[in-house]
Amino acid sequence: MSQPLVTSIGEAWRVASLSIDRLDARLLVQHVTGCTHVDLLVRPTQALSTDQWARLGALVKRRSDGEPLAYLVNSAEFYSLDFQVTPAVLIPRPETELLVELAIERLQPLKAPRIVDLGTGCGVLAVTLKSLYPAAIVSAVDLSPAALEVARINAARHAVEVSFLAGDWYTPLGGTRFDLIVANPPYVEYADPHLQQNGLPFEPPMALSDGVDGGDGLACIRAIVVGAAGHLLPDGWLLIEHGYNQAARVRDLLCSAGFSNVASWLDLSKIERVSGGCLH
Repeated sequence: MSQPLVTSIGEAWRVASLSIDRLDARLLVQHVTGCTHVDLLVRPTQALSTDQWARLGALVKRRSDGEPLAYLVNSAEFYSLDFQVTPAVLIPRPETELLVELAIERLQPLKAPRIVDLGTGCGVLAVTLKSLYPAAIVSAVDLSPAALEVARINAARHAVEVSFLAGDWYTPLGGTRFDLIVANPPYVEYADPHLQQNGLPFEPPMALSDGVDGGDGLACIRAIVVGAAGHLLPDGWLLIEHGYNQAARVRDLLCSAGFSNVASWLDLSKIERVSGGCLH
């Protein structure tokens, strides 16, 4: 990416594609120049400034070093909505959309449901559910002030009102009770080799793993399940995303805590990704 003679967006795309995936290269060119995919196809000779070339080169280098694309363009899509993301928050995953689908099924009979999103990160669950149910009263909790700031930006971006609270799980909620609790907590086992792969070293460790030395990754899920009874309204639901091999253990936790209708649901990869239950 050091070639100084690149003066057009089309040539920049071609050269960037020599170092990284072609789609990633296109998205970085669009991010740096403000051009569109159509511009690249129809007007590839559109000028590229020296400053834009330098910025593109720096981003391509970071991408080739494994940094996730979402952090480079400060954006990720979730449930057809665009969200700002920074290294302070976990990048939204498509499998988490299953939580939204399951929530919708349980919210449909309710006129003004009370919802809380525990460990909201960049706010995808809270903001998406509020956008789908404008009459809902939505709260979101996170331990990270930096994450909450990103979540507030996303709520403003989509013009929805969410009450953001700083603290550890239920602590900032007092005695408030909800019709639905959703959570995508840290659940990767401590020192799991996956934490060093697929861009995960660039994501916030506290959003990925509970950090318990030698633990099974379920410490946060246990805290959420145990505390749910004090924060659910009658017939309220708890839905939790978890790891690919944790469904049976999470169901056991839910049953031990007095939940009924306990079940696990498959994501698009046919992996049990979300478990939940109802507290009658």
